[in-house]
Amino acid sequence: MAKSKVVKANEKIIEGVTAGYKKIEDAVVGTYKKVEKTVVGCYEKAEDAFVDRYLTRDGETVEEAKQRLKADK
Repeated sequence: MAKSKVVKANEKIIEGVTAGYKKIEDAVVGTYKKVEKTVVGCYEKAEDAFVDRYLTRDGETVEEAKQRLKADK
């Protein structure tokens, strides 16, 4: 059966809208992931600095102090 012009036009519209939505979705998700990575990285730096300055014992590394603190919970 031959498709009518309306059906063909409708399929083109569907493809265009779907492709546009996918581009927007990829951009938004990509931007969110970049922001999330930056925020988590900054938090980890601040956390490490705090642990290093206030919670480490003599000769203890930051990672060792974090492990000790988790064990103390």
